Amino acid sequence: MLSLLDLRRRIDSGELSASDAIRQSLQAIGERDGALKAFASVDRSAVAGHGLLAGVALGVKDIIDTADLPTEMGCKAIYGSWRPRADAAIVSLAKMAGATVVGKTETTAFAFLDPAPTLNPHRADRTPGGSSSGSAAAVAAGLVPLAIGTQTGGSVIRPASFCGVAAIKPSFRLLPTVGLKTSAWTLDTLGLMAASVADCAYALEAISGREMRLPDDPGAPRFALARQRFAGDAAPEGEAALEKAARLAEKAGATVVEIDLPRPFADAWAIHGTVQNYEIRVSMAWEYLNRRADLPPRIGGLLDEAQSIRASDYDAVRGAARRARLAAKDFFAEHGVDAILTYSAPGAAPDRSTTGDPRFNKLLTLLGAPCVNVPGLVSGDSLPVGVQVVAPFGRDAQALRAAAWLERIVRA
Repeated sequence: MLSLLDLRRRIDSGELSASDAIRQSLQAIGERDGALKAFASVDRSAVAGHGLLAGVALGVKDIIDTADLPTEMGCKAIYGSWRPRADAAIVSLAKMAGATVVGKTETTAFAFLDPAPTLNPHRADRTPGGSSSGSAAAVAAGLVPLAIGTQTGGSVIRPASFCGVAAIKPSFRLLPTVGLKTSAWTLDTLGLMAASVADCAYALEAISGREMRLPDDPGAPRFALARQRFAGDAAPEGEAALEKAARLAEKAGATVVEIDLPRPFADAWAIHGTVQNYEIRVSMAWEYLNRRADLPPRIGGLLDEAQSIRASDYDAVRGAARRARLAAKDFFAEHGVDAILTYSAPGAAPDRSTTGDPRFNKLLTLLGAPCVNVPGLVSGDSLPVGVQVVAPFGRDAQALRAAAWLERIVRA
């Protein structure tokens, strides 16, 4: 993988020019992406920018508007070659920070569950995850040092876990979603993927304008180990990764206390699907009414079923979401912990017929809490298995500090 911070150090020292860094990424895409299929389109004429992210080649998930490249939503039958007039706000912010958009990364159709063509760089018969498939694979394969994804259920953290990259799904609305093809407006969250947690922190600070970079010695965190039992059991490799992370953290001086999440969290987890599916039904009304025959089977089937969800059903479950968010405000202080440690995904990447199960991500997306995938652990057959660090809403720097500390421990 390409370390964003290492790249920036080389550029600042004069060892590498920003223009050469962009050319190297474009060359890598040209040489290796034919097989990987991480990119839906590439800007071969992309040039380096100026700023904190100068020389950083950026992949942008193809549900995010770009004026210089098509935005096809993972569904060429409806949006093939469609070109927005303007960049999405997140793309403009990244460019203002100096990043160079070198291409649009493959996504599942409308960021749902119909698999994208992208392969997992670690094993071609396994899924890279979804819906931010191309973004995770592009970083994991060393094509770009930074990529943008989105999460409605688990679509930043889960593919990051399957591909072995670091990722942050920030607090809800920390990054602007203006210019994003909306799935569910109370859930959709932009996220960043990079080689390490420190890379993610640097990029998030540069793009958001908020202080995120990490201290040299953040100190050992206090973790609540939460298995989210209401979401079902993890696979053996997911359980082994979480146990190993907890043991290594304790050995290195962290406090790790196992805590069962209280009832409001279980109630909120159970209603995520109603919130998501009602909002997708509304946000994709035009596609459903006008182009139903062109929708891939899984998103089409979801929309068929979602037509029966009434506004009153949606309004009724939103109360459970509010109660869980209020409970989350008190949870960390009541238990004296800095972050929750939990699964990023049930286990290692499954086969390519699926994008994997988001059941350990749905609650945390609904809460709007900052979540970080910590890479570095592997299954018995050498596939990546991440663990997830979660901090209170608005405490993104706290989540990154705890995750960076844990990443250093698990990689040692």
